[in-house]
Amino acid sequence: PAPLDTSTCVCAYTKLSSSHTVATWRRGTAACERALQHEVGERIHGFTVSQVTDIPELSLTAVKLSHDSTGAKYLHLAREDTNNLFSVQFRTTPLDSTGVPHVLEHTVLCGSQKYPCRDPFFKMLNRSLSTFMNAFTASDYTLYPFSTQNPKDFQNLLSVYLDATFFPCLRELDFWQEGWRLEHENPRDPQTPLTFKGVVFNEMKGAFTDNERIFSQHLQNRLLPDHTYSVISGGHPLCIPDLTWEQLKQFHATHYHPSNARFFTYGNFPLEQHLRQIHEEALSKFEKIKPNTAVPTQKPWDKPREFQITCGPDALAADSSKQTTVGVGFLLPDITDTFEAFTLNLLSSLLISGPNSPFYKALIESGLGTDFSPDVGYNGSTREAYFSVGLQGVAEQDVQAVRDIIDGTIEEVLQKGFEDDQIEALLHKIEIQMKHQSVSFGLTLTSYIAPCWNHDGDPVDLLKLGSQVARFRQCLRENPGFLQEKVKQYFKNNPHKLTLSMKPDDKYFEKQTQKETEKLKQKIDSLSPKDKKQIYEKGLELQTQQSKAQDTSCLPALKVSDIEPTIPLTHLEVALAAGETPVQYCAQPTNGVVYFRAFCSLHTLPEELRPYVPLFCSVLTKLGCGLLDYRQQAQQIELKTGGMAASPHVIPDGTHLDVYEQGVLFSSFCLDRNLPDMMHLWSEIFHSPCFEEEEYFRVLVTMCAQELSNGVPDSGHLYAMVRAGRTLTPAGDLQETFSGMDQVKLMKRMVGMSDVRQVLRKLPHITKHVLNRDNMRCSVNATPQQMSLAEKEVEKFVRNVGRSKAEWKPGHLSVVEKPAPSGSSGSTHISGPRVLRKLITDPTFKPHQMKTHFLLPFPVNHVGECVRTAPYTDPDHARCGGGEGPGGRRAAAGLEGEGGLRS
Repeated sequence: PAPLDTSTCVCAYTKLSSSHTVATWRRGTAACERALQHEVGERIHGFTVSQVTDIPELSLTAVKLSHDSTGAKYLHLAREDTNNLFSVQFRTTPLDSTGVPHVLEHTVLCGSQKYPCRDPFFKMLNRSLSTFMNAFTASDYTLYPFSTQNPKDFQNLLSVYLDATFFPCLRELDFWQEGWRLEHENPRDPQTPLTFKGVVFNEMKGAFTDNERIFSQHLQNRLLPDHTYSVISGGHPLCIPDLTWEQLKQFHATHYHPSNARFFTYGNFPLEQHLRQIHEEALSKFEKIKPNTAVPTQKPWDKPREFQITCGPDALAADSSKQTTVGVGFLLPDITDTFEAFTLNLLSSLLISGPNSPFYKALIESGLGTDFSPDVGYNGSTREAYFSVGLQGVAEQDVQAVRDIIDGTIEEVLQKGFEDDQIEALLHKIEIQMKHQSVSFGLTLTSYIAPCWNHDGDPVDLLKLGSQVARFRQCLRENPGFLQEKVKQYFKNNPHKLTLSMKPDDKYFEKQTQKETEKLKQKIDSLSPKDKKQIYEKGLELQTQQSKAQDTSCLPALKVSDIEPTIPLTHLEVALAAGETPVQYCAQPTNGVVYFRAFCSLHTLPEELRPYVPLFCSVLTKLGCGLLDYRQQAQQIELKTGGMAASPHVIPDGTHLDVYEQGVLFSSFCLDRNLPDMMHLWSEIFHSPCFEEEEYFRVLVTMCAQELSNGVPDSGHLYAMVRAGRTLTPAGDLQETFSGMDQVKLMKRMVGMSDVRQVLRKLPHITKHVLNRDNMRCSVNATPQQMSLAEKEVEKFVRNVGRSKAEWKPGHLSVVEKPAPSGSSGSTHISGPRVLRKLITDPTFKPHQMKTHFLLPFPVNHVGECVRTAPYTDPDHARCGGGEGPGGRRAAAGLEGEGGLRS
């Protein structure tokens, strides 16, 4: 179940990405056995145990508790995982669009009673070994999670989180900074005009330049118009200035209370220590209240409704006449229990997931639009769910045709049902998701249960996926028409149906600016001379506060003695497949899943083909292979694997800024029983990829271009950063080609081509340079018991892969051979033959300064600056955080709205 939410605000900071986290999962039972010792009715540090449940399919034990004096709910998931996680969530159900839960989420992070320094979250980054720190605002709850592997660090972070959420300072200046304020354009000159400022105000202005966000927000607001889902929890820019500091403090008092809180812990740390600290530092200071935060059931409609809205034009769209989005949403009442919600999720996936789903086939292959936009969610309290499906990039005159296709698809499903393989593929997906181990598994679980638990649904029932699957299979055996009956109940006979269409308006942003100007004038006209003087003085005070050095001595910090002096050593074995291809084997407790990766160098690829590598990677596993067409290939991938992907890969050298490795990374994983099938699929893809499905290739090109275009407003800062690094290193230049604005513009041009065959013909040429065993290396992670089978299958795969048919034409690039690290280094010991890597250097490349400006029709600015410093292994690398690198070379880039500052 997904949250009834159209966007998630990420407002704190992630210290380590998951790819750098070194959490280890062991197939042990100590944590679970310890948790199973607890008994129902047992009292522990102010809490009472209400349920203890073993959940073997997820290798964990669930302990549910409640706090005696406040009623706070608590769920502990004991699992033999060193990456322990804590979260606290509050049901935050606003009744207006001032963004009060969002502003509050920001403001509680600005200091608390015990830790009054500004931004304690940010200041904890270099005092902690956290693997995750963040905060999220959803439509009806706010979540504060962190994770770490260090017990003392866990206690430190827990203390900071508890004090921030339950005892924040909520100073007026913090509200001004984070929420909204009136301030002079030049805060030191009272003669300059007053304007709106504030972190959340500006953030939401940016959010509402994203047309996908606008559409999904309106869909939710209009489908559920009676209560909290009819407003924007993140805040609408025109409503945020109506929020007062007093309203913010009152919302905290009623919503951030233990009686309205749900605590969650996960991992192998003892539960008792968590309970003691939470009780002593927070909950013991409160009495129970009755929070008025429940969401009533939405009154069902007696007939369908229809609305039209507008948005800004897409400056990156290939066809300006095809920018309408149309969607159909259903409110689904009477989702009576967790199994009903589980069934709805399965049914939704069958309808909308992948090339073989009915809605995908009907809508995408109609050629009427450019991208597919489905959504589904479940509210565990009101027993309601919603489902929507739509199409982007539609011509205005085709809106009715899209509606007819959606209605016709429902009728077709009622008549034909679903293929057995499609159902099996989906159940296989659930099975492999249960077994797949990730370093952020705790975060995945807290996010998964949050929407249901938020409305008093049972989170433990939600985790019993094995029993839910078994019950689903039983329903299908007893009633072959089970799913068709659900389609009829949820969709065919459901009058609570909304059709929403959104078309671009050339004057959309101009109209929004005019509304903001009128709102500003209204605010200014209501000010007295005394008010204006106070605004000026507060602006100066805020500037002084922001620039003042912070005393962080109040914050907890780790000592060297708190940190383990050694870390577990990971043993890697390198062997040669087919006598020459290096394969790295790593035996790990992977819970019956085998992980396979291959890297193929692109050092022989001609420069003129480089821009097409991302598209090549995107379509390689989607156009068919061997005797399989694209639908059959998609079905086999879903039936036999957890996914198969190819992606461009640029690896800067650790010792020299102007040297890098370029290639394609192939990755996949599967249940151990399906390893031969997965490796056979890779063999077919490498040996005989299909580049003949011209019509479907055009569909994939269009979808890829639309996704890139949709991402620019929300990820403009990333595009600016990549662009800024383009002229500083050769690797930076290639990154811009692969994933920067150059790639966005290239895909836009492709969509506009009347004949895409000229692009399609380039892909076999790339194949000659990539899909061969020359300059390929592989890696396998599996249990020790599966290693012999893995070696056998990888050996067979490598032998089936052909040799390179491409000739190396050096041009102005040079190839440098360099051995990969071997022996013992840090946390890794590698044994076996040395691996040689083919690195690229460009002797003609000269780093230089370059300033770039992209003018886009968004009322938000993104600026990035990149500084050339020192390579990773250089002794100066760690000291380069605050200054210029060798030569002091700088580059900057900006993607900015009209009228914005230029970088």
